[in-house]
Amino acid sequence: MPRLVPALRLVVPALWIGLIVGLSFIETPLKFLAPGITIPLGLGIGRLVFTALSLAGWLLWVVLVVLGAFRPRLSRGGWMLIGAAGAVAAVQSLVIRPALAARSDVIIAGGDPGESWLHYGYIAAELALVAVLVGYLALMIRHDDPGNRGEGSA
Repeated sequence: MPRLVPALRLVVPALWIGLIVGLSFIETPLKFLAPGITIPLGLGIGRLVFTALSLAGWLLWVVLVVLGAFRPRLSRGGWMLIGAAGAVAAVQSLVIRPALAARSDVIIAGGDPGESWLHYGYIAAELALVAVLVGYLALMIRHDDPGNRGEGSA
């Protein structure tokens, strides 16, 4: 049982990274190449996928926060990375995704919303989130190094 928390501190962000890579960077562009997928249909599917990804991300973020309260305690750097992950997820959930949903509503209704930076902003936010999670993983791996055992500071 004493190894469960350090193990979960590695598994949870790795799972989150896998979800982002699999859904945002692989599934999303490929879905539009599938036979019979129209832009409105692809947008509808994308909305469902990104809603699920967002909910899963928030759940994993909460798990990371809870894990941070267990021994060995997280360092200030660990808490800062968890906070950064939450901040990026909040920008995605509260700013970018609602604006993208409004654009997709226009497209699904047959309109043309014009050019937008929103997709690039979402991609940048996903890349930032992956970078933060990789940083958190690196910090947790360094902490799990046998030379660091017992310190409880990472």
